[in-house]
Amino acid sequence: MESAKVRFTSIDEYIAAFPQETQKLLEELRSAIKASAPEVEEKITYQMPTFDLNGRHLVYFSAWKHHIGLYPIPAGNKAFEKEISRYKSAKSALNFPIDKPLPLKLISRFVKLRVAENSKQAEIKPRRKK
Repeated sequence: MESAKVRFTSIDEYIAAFPQETQKLLEELRSAIKASAPEVEEKITYQMPTFDLNGRHLVYFSAWKHHIGLYPIPAGNKAFEKEISRYKSAKSALNFPIDKPLPLKLISRFVKLRVAENSKQAEIKPRRKK
């Protein structure tokens, strides 16, 4: 039996599946990620827009009816944890209300912290090439 579930093959396809206002926010988020980590590779993983760096997943995002989720949250930064507490909704996710502007400076800091984590992990344990 063929599934009717939509399968995305690119971030452009993913973004195009949403209403115009949501598309605008998703493009802003995408631009903020790429500006903060220009070396990232775009792909779809788990049917979500994903940005890879050093052969590892750096960040994902997803759009929902009432929010946009950004994953995973950088670990161990207490100052950052306080700043994101108003958006944090799960252990490893930030949820931004869809009816408000995105906190692009905060998102940039988030991505830069993830780049630092990613780089440190890549130094400690390089990914095996397939």
